[in-house]
Amino acid sequence: MKYLCLVYYDEQIMKNMTQAEWDALNNECIACVDGLTQSGHFVDGAPLQTTDTAITLRVRNGKASATDGPFAETKEQLAGFYMLEAESQKEVLKLAEKIPPARYGSVEIRPVRELLVEGNGL
Repeated sequence: MKYLCLVYYDEQIMKNMTQAEWDALNNECIACVDGLTQSGHFVDGAPLQTTDTAITLRVRNGKASATDGPFAETKEQLAGFYMLEAESQKEVLKLAEKIPPARYGSVEIRPVRELLVEGNGL
């Protein structure tokens, strides 16, 4: 089963890191992905730019409107994601413990819901 692991942290903590601390964290993330890839659990993932680059789009009554910034003000901001393959919730929890930014914020783990589409058998 696929699980989406959404990584959240306080961007201000990251902004206060020295370049060496930031580089070390990014190197840990790269090593984490390498390990998850080698074990066959990594499907996809990516870090995100900071929330000051975000745009939130809404469509109401057929009309689109866009606003600068994320959907909601929160203490922690969405920083990136890991898409993992795991046999169970217990296994994905063990895998997500290895995601380095979890030390600075949180990782929300959600099973991916497969959509059934006519004609393709999904």
